[in-house]
Amino acid sequence: MGYVLDSLRSMGVTMRNLFRAPTTVEFPKVKRPRSDRYRASFALLHDEHGEELCIGCLACERICPSAIITVVQAPKRESAVTGKKRGWCADLTLDLNACIYCELCVQVCPTDAIIMVRTPEQPAFEREGLFLSMAKLYENEKLLEPSWGTGTKLLEMQDPKRGAEEAPKKPAPAAVQPTPADASGSTSEGSA
Repeated sequence: MGYVLDSLRSMGVTMRNLFRAPTTVEFPKVKRPRSDRYRASFALLHDEHGEELCIGCLACERICPSAIITVVQAPKRESAVTGKKRGWCADLTLDLNACIYCELCVQVCPTDAIIMVRTPEQPAFEREGLFLSMAKLYENEKLLEPSWGTGTKLLEMQDPKRGAEEAPKKPAPAAVQPTPADASGSTSEGSA
């Protein structure tokens, strides 16, 4: 007898859910808006003068928990813009196959050269399609929408004091000049 009641109860649940509105949407027809913090791929940036920001410091390669970033340092040479010697990156590759999107590489970059972008990579049919070369990373800078976070912003969120130290210091307020009333010896507070 218990089997019959259980069967009727389960049929009741099935019938209630049969006519309920669906909770999911069909992806190609309806595209849901992505959150502001959505991140899907990477890009390398140039500065305002068009010079590469990556200095080949290996910080992103060292911190990557999946060991998917490979950086080849180039010898130091003079910058065409500043004229000072600086580090350069000869090659940088990133394997999206094993990336866990932890964003640690973005956080440790001292020059904010690597960022995450909000546009997902196209589906790949070969493993080589998931390797981002330096050329592809610079192409992503121009073609894809950047994520909100840079290394500097992410570090400031974690340690607000650090952001305050690195921010430009405000000049001290100028000394207050005495007004003609103050020079004559009278005060507005009254005398004792």
